[in-house]
Amino acid sequence: MRILVVDDEPQITRVLRTALVSNGHEVTTAQNGMDALELFLKEQPDLLITDLAMPGMDGIELTRAVRERSTAPVIVLSVRSQDAQKVAALDEGADDYITKPFSIQELLARVRAQMRRIATAPAETIIELGDFRIDVERHQAAVKGQDVHLTPKEFDLLVFFARNADRVLTHKILLRAIWGAAGVDQPEYLRVLVAQLRKKIEPGGEPQYIRSEPWVGYRLNPSGEDRARGES
Repeated sequence: MRILVVDDEPQITRVLRTALVSNGHEVTTAQNGMDALELFLKEQPDLLITDLAMPGMDGIELTRAVRERSTAPVIVLSVRSQDAQKVAALDEGADDYITKPFSIQELLARVRAQMRRIATAPAETIIELGDFRIDVERHQAAVKGQDVHLTPKEFDLLVFFARNADRVLTHKILLRAIWGAAGVDQPEYLRVLVAQLRKKIEPGGEPQYIRSEPWVGYRLNPSGEDRARGES
């Protein structure tokens, strides 16, 4: 992949560039949002990795500007005290986040997750992804070959998850997608619906497919494995 890395700390960009290049990626770096946007428009990379706290144009503004022009995945880098900014970046269209400090192996796993998401973009009416097969037109869903009977809202939520697999989806994005603008201020709707869907698609009591991102939202791991985090 062609990756653009943006951080105002040169040491971080050097480390990330070295790791990504050693894994076969082509990497360009920038130290602020304005330069990054100019490079993005010029080179059209496959993936953007950006810090949140930068002088001038910050990571949220950069994400917004990129999302207005491209569907390329965006991974944001944040520290634990930036939870509000992290959620704001995800609401603006970022696909994932990594909390500093992080390991290079975690970064590479997150990059691979975005590569998988691009490579397995679902067909318009039939989605075959990991353990799932979803027929959108017929409103039919199966997990590991077993049919699952879902309500219309449960089905809509599963389809939206599947079309954004391996992507962090904030509560706000999910509420807007399923209930429209009127549902954005009703987070309890989402908690109940996710719980109902989990009961029907999760083989045991422990969530394997729909993973919670604390204080942020949810992520669908279609194979029942959290490969990006390396969790059991």
